[in-house]
Formats: sequence, structure tokens, C-alpha cells
Amino acid sequence: MLEQSPLGAIVVNNKISNVFPAGDGVRDAEQVCEIVADALDLPSKDYVLPSSTGVIGWRLPVDEMIASIPDAVKNLQDRTALPAAEAIMTTDLYPKVRRSDLGHPFSLVGIAKGAGMVEPNLATMLVFLMTDLDLPQERLQSMLAKATDESFNCISIDSDQSTSDTVVLVSSGAVRPDNEEVVRAFESELERVCANLAADVVRNGEGVRHVLRVNVTGAPTDTIARGIGKAVVNSPLTKCAFAGNDPNVGRVIGAVGSYVGRTCGDREECAQLMANCTVDIAGETVFDHGNFTLSTEKEARLVTQLRDAELYVSAPIVDASVPSAHFAPTLEYPPHDRCVDIDVRFDAEGEEETTRGRATILGSDLTHEYVTENADYRS
Repeated sequence: MLEQSPLGAIVVNNKISNVFPAGDGVRDAEQVCEIVADALDLPSKDYVLPSSTGVIGWRLPVDEMIASIPDAVKNLQDRTALPAAEAIMTTDLYPKVRRSDLGHPFSLVGIAKGAGMVEPNLATMLVFLMTDLDLPQERLQSMLAKATDESFNCISIDSDQSTSDTVVLVSSGAVRPDNEEVVRAFESELERVCANLAADVVRNGEGVRHVLRVNVTGAPTDTIARGIGKAVVNSPLTKCAFAGNDPNVGRVIGAVGSYVGRTCGDREECAQLMANCTVDIAGETVFDHGNFTLSTEKEARLVTQLRDAELYVSAPIVDASVPSAHFAPTLEYPPHDRCVDIDVRFDAEGEEETTRGRATILGSDLTHEYVTENADYRS
């Protein structure tokens, strides 16, 4: 769903709540927006964009939110976005801030929140992008929709979609572009900032120790390419294998083949597609035109590669007050931005690969830490 506001803000979201009639939750949000508008001396609540995440089904703590508005307004500043990035964290381990490269005549800064219940279309994720470049709202909307579709709509931590996702782009309009080259540079920077923030969301996902990047090329369509990538990163067996640094590559091929089998028109077409399929994991070819190419030496190299891509080593934390061991991330900030690359290629005789479907999907493993955090989320 696409929405526009009087602020010139652009919103791309996928709120399930939009299909339900307005109830107490909508009235609560509108009440908070009205008071924020008054505190900022804005014409109306329509100039305030509400965003929230939390336990589904429970109402907003309206009284506490209203009581905090005067202090929030008093503490507004224009020096850094870091306090805002820190303020929107929940189960996030660290704040996520990205900006455009210096040297451009414009500025672009983005902050993001999100760690679990993350799956396109968007996710339990809040993203706020701020620029000073003066462009028509319709053009900003088009740019943001494209950037979002190629970044935030191509990630998955746990395959669960959310009711509360938002991506917002706001422009102060302080800088007028001198020429179309500046506009093209802005669009490129917007796509880069969104891609980096999307990767940060996955890297900071609940319990994530491996980021998986699935590159699919040569598929019949872009839609099928995206579906194949999503099938790999959302497969519980595949996710668990990577969590254990176990190169059980048959699980990856199984996820690819299962999706192909569900979407192809007939058995012959499926068989032909898989016969033309090659899969590399961490630079090692494990499946070549329909045949596995495995060896103990290759598996040992893959184990080393997986361990090298790990963000931290899992370790149980034993609490004497709890009868069982619990796991928690031993990570305050990611030590690197490495990931496990999974390349899925389909060759088709007589067709250029560039004319066929392609997609890049970011996902993650499934760890003890993820289970612990979500089992104990409320208790």
C-alpha cells in the first residue's frame, strides 16, 4: 500500500490492520498524533506519521506516551540521528544508521529498527529516511518504491510477515537540484542506503549468526528467481544447517527443487530446469547441471568458510534460577559484514542470461538464541 502525507513524506507499507475497521487502536494513535501536532505547532494531526511495533493485540500505552511528549519535543536537535536510531530499538542489539556518501550537494540519512518477525512484504521494521533535496513528491514516491522493492522486500529473518512495518522518506526541500545528474545521483544513493539498512536489519536479526545471501540468475522470470531465493533462506532445515556450520548442501538443493516443483508447469519442465541448475556455496560448486559435486576436502573447506562468516560463537548461559540452559548473543556490534554467498544459476540454450530472471535475497540462519529470545519474549 502507498500513502502520501501533507508533509511531503512518502510511506511504503504493508499494514494488515488496514483491512480491519477502525477501532480503539486507531483512535489511540490519532489521539497521540493530535497531541504531538499541538506540541510542535503543526496545522493538524495529518502532519504526524505514527509508527509502532510491539506485541500484537495489546493497546498502546497512550497515557505514558502523552506524558513523554513534552520532554521529547524539548530534546529535539539537528546534530545527529543516532539518538533517534537508539530510541527505536527493541530487541535490536545495536542502532542502525546509514548515510549517503559525502561530496554530493544533498544529504541523505537513514535509520532502521527491526530484528524479528521480518519477511517481505516489508517486516516488523521501521525505516526513516531524511533528505534535504527538493524533488516532487510523485518522483520521490517512485524512487522509494523501487529502492524498497529491491532491498527491504528482499530480506527475511524468520518468514513471518508483520502488521506494523513502515518505510518513510521525508524531504525538507532545502536544496534544489541543479541538474538531472544530481537527481540520478540521489536515486543511486537512496538505493544504496536502503540496501545497506536492509542488510543491517538481517545482520542484527534475533539470534542471527550467519547472514545468507542468495543470488539467483537465469531463472524463467524475476518472480521465480525471487521465490527460489526466498525458499532457500526460509527453509528451516537449511537455516539450522548453517547455524551449526554444517555444509549439508542437499538441503539447499532440496529447497530450490521444491520451489521449482511447485511453480513449474509440468514434470518435464521442472526436470529440465533442474538439469540446467548449478549451485555454488561460499565459492564452492556443490551442484553442477543437475549433479552433486561433493568431496570430503570440499566439505572441510566449506566448514572453514562458514565459521569465518559467523558473527559470534554460540554459547549457553546457565542461570541457577532457571532449570534449563539459555542462550543469548555475545555480541554488541557486528565484528564484520561477511555473509555466506549461495549462487543459483540456470543455463538455457539460446538465451542470454541477462534477459532472464534474477534476484538477490538476504536471509539468516536459525539458532538457539532465536528460539530462546522468542520463547521468552513476554515471560
